[in-house]
Amino acid sequence: MRQRRLIWLGVVLAVVAATLMSCSSGSAPRTVNYLVDARVGTYNPNTVDGSADGVLMAFTRTLPGFSYLGPDGRVVADHDFGTATPEPGDRLRVRYAINPRATYSDQVAVTCDDLVLAWAAQSGRFDGFAPATTAGYRDIESVDCTPGSREAVVTFAAGRNDNEWDALFGAGALLPSHVIARAVGVGSVVTPIRGNDSAAIARIARFWNTGWTLTPGRLGDAAAVSALFPSAGPYRLHSYSERGGLVLVANDSWWGPAPVEKRITVWPRGTDGSERLKAGDVDVMDTSANTYGDQSVSGGSGGSASAAPVSPTSGIGRLGVEQIVMSSSGLFADPAMRQAFAYCVPRDQLAQRFSGGAGVWNLHIAAPGSLTGVALSNAFGGDHARADLTRARALLPAGGAAPVVRIGYLAPDYRRAAIVRAIADSCAEAGITIRDMGSPGFTVGDLGRSVDAVITAGGASLAASGAADPIRDAYAFVGADPLNIGGFGSPRVDDAVAELAVATDDTARIALMRTIETELWAQMPALPLFAAPRTQQTADTMRTVVSGAARSATGWNMDRWEMS
Repeated sequence: MRQRRLIWLGVVLAVVAATLMSCSSGSAPRTVNYLVDARVGTYNPNTVDGSADGVLMAFTRTLPGFSYLGPDGRVVADHDFGTATPEPGDRLRVRYAINPRATYSDQVAVTCDDLVLAWAAQSGRFDGFAPATTAGYRDIESVDCTPGSREAVVTFAAGRNDNEWDALFGAGALLPSHVIARAVGVGSVVTPIRGNDSAAIARIARFWNTGWTLTPGRLGDAAAVSALFPSAGPYRLHSYSERGGLVLVANDSWWGPAPVEKRITVWPRGTDGSERLKAGDVDVMDTSANTYGDQSVSGGSGGSASAAPVSPTSGIGRLGVEQIVMSSSGLFADPAMRQAFAYCVPRDQLAQRFSGGAGVWNLHIAAPGSLTGVALSNAFGGDHARADLTRARALLPAGGAAPVVRIGYLAPDYRRAAIVRAIADSCAEAGITIRDMGSPGFTVGDLGRSVDAVITAGGASLAASGAADPIRDAYAFVGADPLNIGGFGSPRVDDAVAELAVATDDTARIALMRTIETELWAQMPALPLFAAPRTQQTADTMRTVVSGAARSATGWNMDRWEMS
């Protein structure tokens, strides 16, 4: 009898356990887990840190615009959002028309006020704003917009017919201006900007810089999230926590094709993404190669995985250039010291070990996947193809203390830590000490303060970077541009980049790039290493995931992803 009771009790417990497991699994919403190397600390991809940290990787389909960067890094018009039509004339004028159905997730209409805000914040014309770069927007003379209207006419300065005008006001650039207007107490941001009301503009700028800060676990309730972080894209921000990731859900106010998957969980730095990867619970992965060691996607739900398909439109290459950007102050104020350090860096060995087979790359502003890069790379960098310790020692100050170069990067990053060790081993033989300053709290603002050099993935980016046209990243070497994190200055480079932005002839563009690269190799504000390698993988349960080569990364079409 006792034996029968024990058997019966075992059956009951088994049934209860099965029921609980069923309820537990049923309560977990279906989601696509997307692991990225971005650090998402703001909703604004256009601030210095927002751009450097790769925030666009998470929000390309949350903050849409008139265009986006496709899988090969080329600009693609987004007709769901609206149209951008150049008007006849010698001077570039573009008429922007927002889709009449365009509405934010908080039920507020998308208007031209957002274009005025984007221009004011990123043009460098108005004090207080801290954008990542003024590239493109600096050439706009005016944005004609009636507050609340769906249309605007953007007029460029005479002679500044930017080649990349269609990339302006694109994905990530347009933020909900009505949120700022409400927060700072104005009816519309257009009025104070048009009237040059310095006090109101200062309040607008402060909010644009810091008002959209994102901290895991501190977003507030659903109403607070909806009010502060509204979306005009297929997805909207739902929640953000270390253990739960950054959750995007389908935006019911979206007027275009509904997203295939209703929920995407983005796992940026500072969340449990690496633990998810170890557990085999990642469906799509786009990170700098070996950020998390040799781990790879194992199938999301225990299955197998494969590399994300490349762009179907071309055999495009990588669009970011891994490089060491040096501060132009402190230790590296003297170009000779920058050259000495560059000579002790074993570029050939670094490329062989850490580039993923890409080989040494010799251009600062264009990558192998860019439209004009390949033709020029072999013309530069010959003296620095491999370490030359004799030259390095000869350039060091006689009788001085051994220089110490502090190299920073965003940690953890297994590959970049190994790069710093390899550089340290080589430079030690030249009498230069290398100190690893990688840190989870590292920012590009540390350059010239707590570090002397930083490893970037192109421009000033610490995550996915680049575009098919290299002009935006070229501003990383323009003296007055915020993208120039090292503080380098050269009138020759400034002038050449300004001409490059409007040059239409390929021969002229290549000549200008040659001028820029000649000056950069002579002054050495940065040392290019190789095309920035990335790990882009998907679980075999995923469909229609296409890897992205640009700064928007693989998330460029996340609303089309499908999980079986």
